[in-house]
Amino acid sequence: NKYTYVEECKVPKSVTILIKGPSTHVLQQIQDAVRDGLRAVKNAVEDGSLVPGAGAFQVAARQHLLRPEFLRTVRGKAQMGIKAFAEALLVIPKTIATNGGYDPMDVLVALEDEVQDGHVAGIDLNTGDVLDPAQEGIWDNYRVLRQQLHSCAVIATNLLHVDEVMRAGRASIKAPNPGEE
Repeated sequence: NKYTYVEECKVPKSVTILIKGPSTHVLQQIQDAVRDGLRAVKNAVEDGSLVPGAGAFQVAARQHLLRPEFLRTVRGKAQMGIKAFAEALLVIPKTIATNGGYDPMDVLVALEDEVQDGHVAGIDLNTGDVLDPAQEGIWDNYRVLRQQLHSCAVIATNLLHVDEVMRAGRASIKAPNPGEE
């Protein structure tokens, strides 16, 4: 094997990453992981911000949406929608806990206790306990979370539209035409 090293560049502008693996499948997996990592760094630099990870954002957002002073500002079906959306945010921390081999309900109770005390709380996958993701260097891209929230709202709206169309279709089938019995 021969390698070429270029060292002590005054203004380095490019980097080469050498990827080796036992099969094309492994090489593709490694290449995808490297690309994803580089994209995460690019997004963080472009956004200029990061959000604490390990499920901390979702738990904090849920708590914020379910604050009584906020819910009093919303009435009717919209309030029910906000409550459902807030609960749906917990899918991420539940999935993290489950993938780590921990009971998601035990983890959520511990997370919510910490958040109630005013702490930033995420899931430690090594122990299943609560940790401060910022102190541990666990971050999510702002751009990814923004897109996640946008996509959730769009998908929920589309599902509601489909439901309305289905109801309208059933109503037109049930309603007899005038003059028919």
